[in-house]
Amino acid sequence: MALNWHFPTEIVFGRGQVQQINFLCAALNITRPLIVTDQGLASSPIIKQFEIFLKLKAQIFSSVTGNPTDIQITEGVKACKENNINGVVAIGGGSALDAGKAIAFMSAQSLPLFNFEDNNDNFKKANSDGVLPIIAIPTTAGTGSEVGRCSVITDTQAQRKRIIFHPKLLPTYVILDPELTTGLPANLTAATGMDALSHNLEAYCSPSFHPMAEGIAVEGIKLIKNYLVRAVQNGNDIEAREHMLIASTMGATAFQKGLGAMHALAHTLGAMYNAHHGLLNAILMPYVLKANQAVIASKIVPIANHIELPKKNFDGFLDWVIWLRSEIDIPHSLADIGISDKDATKIAALSHSDPAASGNPISFSIEQYQQIFLNAVNGKL
Repeated sequence: MALNWHFPTEIVFGRGQVQQINFLCAALNITRPLIVTDQGLASSPIIKQFEIFLKLKAQIFSSVTGNPTDIQITEGVKACKENNINGVVAIGGGSALDAGKAIAFMSAQSLPLFNFEDNNDNFKKANSDGVLPIIAIPTTAGTGSEVGRCSVITDTQAQRKRIIFHPKLLPTYVILDPELTTGLPANLTAATGMDALSHNLEAYCSPSFHPMAEGIAVEGIKLIKNYLVRAVQNGNDIEAREHMLIASTMGATAFQKGLGAMHALAHTLGAMYNAHHGLLNAILMPYVLKANQAVIASKIVPIANHIELPKKNFDGFLDWVIWLRSEIDIPHSLADIGISDKDATKIAALSHSDPAASGNPISFSIEQYQQIFLNAVNGKL
């Protein structure tokens, strides 16, 4: 398949479609692109392909880490100005895409990055005209950042993640090429795939009224149920890779309806422990589901039916989540990845104030967040 979709932005989908990059740069009049990627991809064959595809005076910026920081965004903006950059090609996982989007956006701003945090109408403070055009190319099937109007950036001074929002953060073009994801190791395929599930699932459970997003989330969950285990077990299963890439994009399209406590906690823990975002969501998932059970149990029934679970109720869905995590080697508790309960009070307070918390089906108190966190540390369901 080679397809062009126009929702929520222009998406070029199909095997080998990364070769469209020169055409897309030309369409946006990008003659001096900044390729934003992470440290791991910088020396990979994927980036070497880009040196062939981009017959332009491209500069590579690869200082991005797993949880991109405000310092890295400042360095990227400096690279843009020093090299007369007129467009950004962000390639990699969610961290590289978030960083690339933020660099393109901040290249046009005079105010500091966190002045555009997703609170009230902060986005109206921005200069929209000078934002660099963005092409996003994911190499993982998880965050869906390629179709998002936000970037999640760690505030190094406050040691917390902040969400930057502006409509211009939405890339103009997206290339979804499943062949770029086949080299992803099994553990990262599992963690990023569970991140995609968390996006679709929290969007579906959010109490906000957005039927279009909810419908997308339902189908996204079904694709993950059918293809995630296959993608983890055989990284070269191109059909599974295709459908997981689509499910990831669907999750980020759907979560304009809202996220929830999984992400509120994952944002906090990711900033404090520099842990992988998708892995945190994967570990937290059953504990948050259980905490929300009183409100979401009836809503989960249609999902359990749609994905054809043996037990078509909340308990059956929770059993499936726990089975799925075990099948793809996701740790059962936060303690298994070295997170202890020593900062429980601080973690609960920061999670309670995280913007994602507003989309949770239950407005948890700080004390309830603390209990969910402690349950996840101790593996107690």
